[in-house]
Amino acid sequence: MRTSNLYESGPGGHPRIYLSPPDTGEREREAVLGALESGWVAPVGPDLDGFEADLALLTGWPGVAAVSSGTAALHLALLVSGVQPGDEVLVSTFTFAASANAVVHAGGAPVFVDSDRETWNVDPHLLADVLDERARTNRLPRAVVVTDLYGQCADYEAIVPLCRDLGVAVVEDAAEAVGSTSGGRAAGTLADIGIYSFNGNKIITTSSGGAVLSPDPAVADRVRYLATQARQPVVHYEHTDVGFNYRLSNLLAALGRAQLSRLPELTAARLAVHAGYRQALADDVEFMPLADTQHWNGWLTCILTPCAASRDRVLAALATENVEGRPLWKPLHQQPVYASNRSYVTGVSDDLFTRGVCLPSGSTLSPDSVDRIGGLVRSALRD
Repeated sequence: MRTSNLYESGPGGHPRIYLSPPDTGEREREAVLGALESGWVAPVGPDLDGFEADLALLTGWPGVAAVSSGTAALHLALLVSGVQPGDEVLVSTFTFAASANAVVHAGGAPVFVDSDRETWNVDPHLLADVLDERARTNRLPRAVVVTDLYGQCADYEAIVPLCRDLGVAVVEDAAEAVGSTSGGRAAGTLADIGIYSFNGNKIITTSSGGAVLSPDPAVADRVRYLATQARQPVVHYEHTDVGFNYRLSNLLAALGRAQLSRLPELTAARLAVHAGYRQALADDVEFMPLADTQHWNGWLTCILTPCAASRDRVLAALATENVEGRPLWKPLHQQPVYASNRSYVTGVSDDLFTRGVCLPSGSTLSPDSVDRIGGLVRSALRD
């Protein structure tokens, strides 16, 4: 039986439809109860070890450390990549605030880079120009954080070589991209180091959680050390570094293992939702472009309406019928908290935010609901 308590009745008698609710059932229940009954409740235990091993098997990278959130994963990934107080870090501007917040947590300063029109991900040509300018003026960033937007991988074949030539680390923010691949390689393994998020709205969830991915097990060991208060391996409490309480609990890891075992099913269900929207809205909206060289996990179906007014009409029509819709990410260079940070923008992400809508995309969404939502969008656009 799948979780249904997130679909509460609302105005008009229609059940509330959320953007991306968790999809859990009997397998997850048995896994969590088994972990609870085993006595392994703290942030250590066989399910935590097993979850990391499962993720290593999924991605092909042996260095995996499971932590308490995707933001914690980004923070630790930046630290082990050498980011220090005062360093600048280039960040995709078209993403969630955590991508930049983690830079600040590490003591760095985020500098924002715009998207390209063809993929909505960070523009590799603009990034190359920014790095060239900064190399000539001896102001290279310590790292670049690249987001795999709405589950679609960025162009790492272009990004990684130009950064490596300059000694700039590339952190892959694959928070939304678990299960996606590019060129046959798993999202999260396309740069120098990668991270996942298992927040409740992601394609698989541990309620709250994340992971750091590395091709080097020693890097994962360092992450685990920092995530467990940097405690030295002695009988008493000994600390030579400042650590963090970032380790994932064994109970949540058990939930994650059950979810991960269902990843192909959950991905297929979201892709079916996306296909339904394409059929319903093919003549009315633009969809997020998808690269032929990738397998996308279908995390969120995103559309572009003709203008800001049409976007607002769509969101209002969905809200009236108890359906959650959201604008695309508000670019970080527009966020008040980062108003004074340097940014390299072309207007692409500004336009995407102005016209874009995220549609409900959960793996429990029925074809009838997809058709109803498609009808609401069409009606709003034609008003």
